[in-house]
Amino acid sequence: MEMTIGSGIIPDASSYTFLVSSLCKKGNVGYAMQLVEKMEEYGYPTNTVTYNSLVRGLCMHGNLSKSLQLLDRLIQKGLVPDAYTYSFLLEAAYKERGADEAIKLLEEIIAKGGKANLVSYNVLLTGLCKEGRIGDAIQLFRELPSQGFSPNVVSYNILLRSLCYEGRWDEASVLLAEMDGDGDDRSPSNVTYNILIGSLSLHGRIGHALEVLEEMIRAGFKPMASSYNPIIARLCKDRKVDVVVKCLDEMMHRHCNPNEGTYNAIATLCEEGMVQEAFSIIQSLGNKQHSSTQEFYKFVITSLCRKGNTYPAFQLLYEMTKYGFTPDSFTYSSLIRGLCMEGMLNEAIEIFSVMEENNYKPRTENYNSLILGCCKSRRTDLAFEVFEIMVDKGYLPNETTYTILVEGIIQEKEIDLGTKVLRELQLRDVISQSTVERLVMQYYLKELPLR
Repeated sequence: MEMTIGSGIIPDASSYTFLVSSLCKKGNVGYAMQLVEKMEEYGYPTNTVTYNSLVRGLCMHGNLSKSLQLLDRLIQKGLVPDAYTYSFLLEAAYKERGADEAIKLLEEIIAKGGKANLVSYNVLLTGLCKEGRIGDAIQLFRELPSQGFSPNVVSYNILLRSLCYEGRWDEASVLLAEMDGDGDDRSPSNVTYNILIGSLSLHGRIGHALEVLEEMIRAGFKPMASSYNPIIARLCKDRKVDVVVKCLDEMMHRHCNPNEGTYNAIATLCEEGMVQEAFSIIQSLGNKQHSSTQEFYKFVITSLCRKGNTYPAFQLLYEMTKYGFTPDSFTYSSLIRGLCMEGMLNEAIEIFSVMEENNYKPRTENYNSLILGCCKSRRTDLAFEVFEIMVDKGYLPNETTYTILVEGIIQEKEIDLGTKVLRELQLRDVISQSTVERLVMQYYLKELPLR
């Protein structure tokens, strides 16, 4: 950015706002804040969208206090917070401190001259519902007109989701009747229909769920995989394989392709002891895909592991290998990550023995997956043991390996130790300067001199 300005080219607001947003999404909020400060030094004006990216980035990383300081700074500069600014702050408030604190925060914002909007209240409704306080949420919902707001479809959907998943059908019916308008902003959306389908399926009311699906189509909405998946999952739980196959055929006939959720729904059959049936269905779906069988099976295994269905993934993998599927490094890494995510670290370590038994030489990325899993489980001690095993076996750590270890140390609140390790890695030139700067900015490691 400095080189660009130095050459006489002044980037427009959208250019550096895009940069700020990209940095925040990658977790480099410190870098992003530094960039905004630089631009302001050069006299280039910032806008609310730029600050929203910073506020969101800080909120996503559990730093509500700094976000509120940033809000004050935004107002002092004469910028006006918008619906997104407040929604980011209120969401962070209920996640970090609870719904009551989020409500207090909104009251404080209004007292200081800030203008609440419907988005702000929808965030509060979500917070109350997530705490199981549906009664309080309904009360707030009914008070919205007195605050000058008419609930929209989002407001209704928030309450419907909680009521329906708790099986409170009578109360849900009252809300649905209120939504039955003619094209206004509270008319049912595809999300509304998916909430109904999902909750009915969860409660075993498949007949009603299928009726809602048909009603959804008649209303002009195109069902997606997410509409069918809850139905398929329940049918699998009820061991109704023939109906599952029929449902999948209908789904694909309507040009609705299976997704990760579909394969995880089918994996429910494995939990019911019907592994062969689950594999037969997946094999049939694979024959209808445009990708190779190898790539399709790899995607299925990865999809299951990503959603915490690692045991069914192993069961299906065993069946897949009978038909010529050979796991590659990516597949093994998926299995390792899945086991770690489910807290089965020792089993994840055993994967390496399985790989060697199958004459597959582990790669550095496989070890990185295990080290990352250990760090995410707050077992950095075990991560270092794996690192030592990796080195002893002749595998060369890469920059990713070292970065994972440093972040693992820092996330266990060992800031001084993390800084010391990072400094040592920097001196040994095994970690790039850009990575060092990112870690310093992201975790506020002020004691580390940047070269």
